Amino acid sequence: MPEGRDGEVHEAVVLSVVIPMYNEEEVLPALVSRLRPVLAELGVAHEVVAVDDGSGDRTAELLAAFRLGWPELRVVALRRNSGHQAALTAGLDRACGAYVVSLDADLQDPPEKIPDMLALARAEGLDIVYGVRVDRSSDSGFKRWSAGLYYRLMRRLAGPSVLAQAGDFRLLSRAAVDALKALPDQQRVYRLLVPWLGFPSGRVTYERAPRTAGRTKYPLGRMIRLAVDSVTGFSAAPLRLATWLGAGAFVVCLGLLVYTLVAFALGRTVPGWTSLFTGIVFIGAVQLICVGLLGEYVGRIYTAVQNRPTYFVRDDTAAPAPSADGRATAGPGEVREPRVPVPRS
Repeated sequence: MPEGRDGEVHEAVVLSVVIPMYNEEEVLPALVSRLRPVLAELGVAHEVVAVDDGSGDRTAELLAAFRLGWPELRVVALRRNSGHQAALTAGLDRACGAYVVSLDADLQDPPEKIPDMLALARAEGLDIVYGVRVDRSSDSGFKRWSAGLYYRLMRRLAGPSVLAQAGDFRLLSRAAVDALKALPDQQRVYRLLVPWLGFPSGRVTYERAPRTAGRTKYPLGRMIRLAVDSVTGFSAAPLRLATWLGAGAFVVCLGLLVYTLVAFALGRTVPGWTSLFTGIVFIGAVQLICVGLLGEYVGRIYTAVQNRPTYFVRDDTAAPAPSADGRATAGPGEVREPRVPVPRS
C-alpha cells in the first residue's frame, strides 16, 4: 500500500489521474474546480499526480497551495522541462492506482468523462479505454487538417489499431501501465505505444472544447517533432522510401544516359545543359533526403546507446520510502537524488 510523507499507510488507490503541467498557472484553478468534485463523487480511493515539468511561472506555487486542502493531490516536480511525453512517463512511473487516467491540464479533454471510462473498464474487463474526439470544431482549420493528416499517416504506418482522433486522454489498467514501464523506448509517443500493446480496449467519445486559459504547449515545431518521432519510432517505411527514391533516381539516370547517347549519335552534343542541370539537382536532392532519413534513425540509435534518464525528479510529495542504502526508490528512466533520513524525536 502507498505511504505518505509521514509514513502513514493509506488504503489501496483505485484510480490515479496523471496530469503533465508546464506553465499552467492560468488554467490550474479551473482544472481543480472541475476535477476535484468529479473524483469525489466516484466514491473510490484516488490520487491526482500532477507532474510539474519544470514550469517557469507560478504553477508549482499554486499546486502547493491547492495541496494544503486537497490531500489526494500529489505533486511530482521535475528538475527541468523534459517534454510532455517525458512528464507523462514520470507520472505513469509513479502512479500507484489500479487504474490510471492521463489528462492534459488545458481542459480540452473533459474530466467529467473519467467516471464513464472507469465504469466501462470495470464492466467489460478492459485494460485500455480511449477518449476519442468526435467534434474538433473548437480547433483551427489548420489544426484539424494537420491532426487528420497525422492520424491517417500513423494508421497507414503503425496499423489500424491506432484510433483516429485519440490523443493522450485515456484510462489504463495496472497491467497496461506495467507493460508500458517495461518497454525500453527512450523517445515515447504513447498514442502509438498504447495501441501497440494490443490489450483489450474500448472508447468513450466526447466533444473537444476550446482551451480554457493559457497558451498551447504544442506549437507547429513541436507538432512536427512529434510526427517525426512517431514515424521513425514505429516504422521503417522512411528507409524503404529512401530505397525507392534511389531506385527512381537510377531510372532517371538511365534515361539521361540514353538521351546523351542519342544526342551524341545525332551530333547534338552541345544542347542538353538543362537536362544535365536538372539531373544533377534531382540526384543531389534524393541523396540529401536519404541521408536525412538515415540520420533520424542513427540519432535514435545514438540516444538509445547513451541510455540517459528521460527525466530527473526534484521532489515528490509522496516521499517514497528509502531503500537499505538510504536512497529513494527511482522509477524506470529517471534519476532521483538521495534523501538524507531526518532523525525523529
